[in-house]
Amino acid sequence: MAYQPIENYGIIGNMRTVALVGMNGSMDWYCYPHFDSPSIFGAVLDDKKGGRFQIAAKADGARRKQYYLPSTNVLVTRFLQEGGIAELEDFMPAGLPSDSPSYHHLYRRVRCVRGTVQLFLLCRPAFDYGRQSHRTQVQSNGVIFESAGLTLVLSTAVPLKSDGQGGVTSEFTLKEGESRVFIIKDVEKDQRAVESLSVPPSEAEAAELLQDTVTFWQRWLSACTYHGRWREQVQRSALALKLLTFEPTGAIIAAPTTSLPEVIGGSRNWDYRYTWIRDAAFTVYAFLRIGFKDEAAAFTGWIENYAAKHVQPDTDGTTVFTIAGEPKLPEYTLDHWEGYRASGPVRVGNDAVTQYQGDIYGELMDSFYLSNKYVSPTSYDVWVKIRRRLNWICENWHRPDAGIWEMRNRQEHFVFSKVMNWVALDRGLRLAEKRALPAPREKWMLERDNIYEEVMTKGWNPKRNAFTQFYGSEDLDASLLIMPLVFFMAPSDPRMLGTIDAIMKNPREGGLLSDSLVYRYPPQPRIDGLPGEEGTFNMCSFWLVEALTRASMSVPEKLNTARLLFERVLGYANHLGLYAEQTGPQGEALGNFPQAFTHLGLISAAFNLDRMLGNQV
Repeated sequence: MAYQPIENYGIIGNMRTVALVGMNGSMDWYCYPHFDSPSIFGAVLDDKKGGRFQIAAKADGARRKQYYLPSTNVLVTRFLQEGGIAELEDFMPAGLPSDSPSYHHLYRRVRCVRGTVQLFLLCRPAFDYGRQSHRTQVQSNGVIFESAGLTLVLSTAVPLKSDGQGGVTSEFTLKEGESRVFIIKDVEKDQRAVESLSVPPSEAEAAELLQDTVTFWQRWLSACTYHGRWREQVQRSALALKLLTFEPTGAIIAAPTTSLPEVIGGSRNWDYRYTWIRDAAFTVYAFLRIGFKDEAAAFTGWIENYAAKHVQPDTDGTTVFTIAGEPKLPEYTLDHWEGYRASGPVRVGNDAVTQYQGDIYGELMDSFYLSNKYVSPTSYDVWVKIRRRLNWICENWHRPDAGIWEMRNRQEHFVFSKVMNWVALDRGLRLAEKRALPAPREKWMLERDNIYEEVMTKGWNPKRNAFTQFYGSEDLDASLLIMPLVFFMAPSDPRMLGTIDAIMKNPREGGLLSDSLVYRYPPQPRIDGLPGEEGTFNMCSFWLVEALTRASMSVPEKLNTARLLFERVLGYANHLGLYAEQTGPQGEALGNFPQAFTHLGLISAAFNLDRMLGNQV
């Protein structure tokens, strides 16, 4: 079986982990029990050795479609062939009591909705990223997969047989109206898992649990306050972001996959199954924009109750944490796996945890400010820690850093980082003023103004008529489109308009815009020291839309440009409305999938563009 395109996948999840399901009915990525746990199915990273769970129509040439049940994360894969139509429903139960064993179950139900359909099944796990062997015990109503550290049960009424490679297979026929249920259970989490193999799984119970899960998702989404244009795309992005939240702690991960490549055949492969302060803080903004306060409150709680325990406010801040708030995630490679389409290495962990990235304080302070404004007041004890951090920023904002793009080969005075240090002090001053909190206001104000003046003198390149990536550089950087979005400067400021115009030129002319898609920095030559030309960065495309939208207040014609670009970028989503981190030269998805950055950028751009278009009416 050849690798599927990244954009061929949909995801299901339960706010603890997710699974990727391809249009061919193959579950090719599933880490259990949590996002950052070792994988059980990992065929997306090694087609032969990674492990998969596939249920599909047996007939050659069967057409395939995929969609979500309305307003849910319940995925349906439809197989259409000459003799009939079958639908495969995939979901993880959600909205249950926290001690419910079903929270650790994975459900697949296939049913024939027309005619007669022949189907086949292959379930071949590869425990611990394929590093652990396991014993396979076929029973009358399922199979037990037993490894050294984990035992899983596949419960089903479909007769199974061993494939001789640690998996099981089956071929079966369904007539119109017939269905079969498949449930994966953890023996340790569900004491009755093995006992359940004495009888077939109840289809009535599975149907009831499916309806409960549908109700949970639809009820959750009903709290969305966005009712403007592109409502469907915004809601799908919200549902995707919700899947990337870790309910037990409130953490928000950057993406649920590791090592999906930014360059096919290259080495730009990273593990994103962790909580970046930057990404999560931006996600809080997106949630609050459309009415989801609980998720913002949960992330603030994660900062206070988990991450803060490992960080001293007067030392370098940690950029990335595990979902449990641990700042230790050493990076290593899985050399026995070839990587997606032979794009190794496959990495686990992320060395970004050791980097100094000075911008994270700005994103974090902005999320605290918004949380204080829209969710609940900042407590005094938290304020004391914030105050210490802001005093530290006053002494350390002059330092070079690795920047938002996590350069592994250099440290520079990145303009984005300076801007976000300005944001940190600005939000601290606003928060102190709003709540009458004690603070050295004059000191913070002085340093905030010093940062501003330095950015205007050292970050501005008169030759390019634009702000550039770092002091002394002539390269553009799309992250600087955020300057008016965080109120660093007016969107109509001539310098901002010049930066936007420079970025909107073709890369051959020194710009970053290709069709409607934006590179994060010049594709050639590579300043990051890594080989290969990556794709365009989807979040930056949405940042450009938002920057143009805001600039249209003084330059009205830019609003039409913003809308056209937005519509074109929406056309690069996959069939389910999901995005990876990047888009390649042929419109293909590249990088980890789905990416929180992209979906929060979509929400923010849609919100502001819709509001501006409404003002025109």
